[in-house]
Amino acid sequence: MEEEIVLCAASAYEQKFYLNPEFDALPEEIKQELQIMCVLYTEDVGGILLLVFDEDGNLELKVDHEENDFTFDEIGSVLKIKELQQTKVELFESLELFFKIFYLGEEFKEEENAADD
Repeated sequence: MEEEIVLCAASAYEQKFYLNPEFDALPEEIKQELQIMCVLYTEDVGGILLLVFDEDGNLELKVDHEENDFTFDEIGSVLKIKELQQTKVELFESLELFFKIFYLGEEFKEEENAADD
């Protein structure tokens, strides 16, 4: 696997949300949370928001916009991405774990307890 895999995307231009059918196994609440998060982002700042997994299973938030889109809020976009990275930590970590186990075939490892007595 040498390319990114799109989890989902939302576009202010087409006013559409896309969820990759490969992730239909995700719980409905997670799919709804992703949709709400992505659509609200594009409503707030415009452009296109993509959530993609890199080849190591890390979830990245990528933003794009049309070259002549003067309504796209670049500063708002940066602030909104930082906000999402802070407020959605648990969601993003869970999605990365899901991807690493089901797509990369990694084994689930529970975090080691500090006290092993």
